[in-house]
Amino acid sequence: MIDLRSDTVTKPDDEMRAAAAAAEVGDDVYGEDPTVNDLEARAAERVGMEAALYVPTGTMGNQIAARVHTERGQEVLADRKSHVVKYELGGFAQLAGLQVRMLDADPRGVPTPAEIDASYVEEDLHRPGTGLLCLENTHNARGGLAIAPEKIDAAADAAHDRGVPVHVDGARLFNAATALEVPVADLTDPIDSVMFCLSKGLGAPVGSMLAGSAEFIERARRVRKLFGGGMRQAGIVAAPGLRALENVQDLETDHENARLLAAGLAEIDGLDVREPETNIVLVDVSGLGLTSEDVLDRLEDRGVRASAFGETTLRLCTHRCVSRDEVDRAVELAAEGLSSND
Repeated sequence: MIDLRSDTVTKPDDEMRAAAAAAEVGDDVYGEDPTVNDLEARAAERVGMEAALYVPTGTMGNQIAARVHTERGQEVLADRKSHVVKYELGGFAQLAGLQVRMLDADPRGVPTPAEIDASYVEEDLHRPGTGLLCLENTHNARGGLAIAPEKIDAAADAAHDRGVPVHVDGARLFNAATALEVPVADLTDPIDSVMFCLSKGLGAPVGSMLAGSAEFIERARRVRKLFGGGMRQAGIVAAPGLRALENVQDLETDHENARLLAAGLAEIDGLDVREPETNIVLVDVSGLGLTSEDVLDRLEDRGVRASAFGETTLRLCTHRCVSRDEVDRAVELAAEGLSSND
């Protein structure tokens, strides 16, 4: 089976498994796990922040950030297609008592300064005010778009002019930096906090990093405990995370494979394929007269897995566990399955 559902399906390689077995560990809640401490220090350095916190999942990282940055009842500005709006179970409301003001941002999912100004709410006797701007890079639901530094800068400057902090859901932040050919710190310089995943394209079995100022991370550590994220001998899973940080250089291969996959699928009649910027390929199947679920069934019958991203849209995601040959084979299998009248 060629699994293109997500880069979350990657499996740890032999070096990661060896690192886990040999990891020096301690009680992380006491701050005594040397491997976790090393991972947090290296992650903070990589993204140009003062400090970082190891968390079990990217969703937890985003939710901790929202809780730390805001006061209950405040509004969060976020693109209506962003992960924090679509895929985190209303966590901002449930866990931080926040309201979400969804923005119809431009096609890249980044609100302009004018949109931020228009959506900003001043705190007064009747209204709690705007407490946070949340951005996403890469933007998953919009096709893995790599958001350029100037767009992040403009949005962050507009928010900061209003006294509003900025958090970036950077689950695939290193994919963005790779695609844009910029240092990852260029994408984080103007913001207040960022979360990135170790367990997607970088290949670790578990874990994400939340980074920001030292004061922010001190408060975030307390909220992580509140949310049930206090771990004990976590070095066993942090050690593969350290190895994952060395896999950034391999992301361009995933991007190249995505471009090859897109080009191959575009040759199949009835498919409208968006040119990928990173490792995510969106495919409109409406030209086949079939639904996403119909197409998924046909693909899986022939040994290819993808994800539904709407009634007639599929997402296919390349990653380190799918080779160039498997990408070519996936295109062949898709052509066989979708050219059939079954």
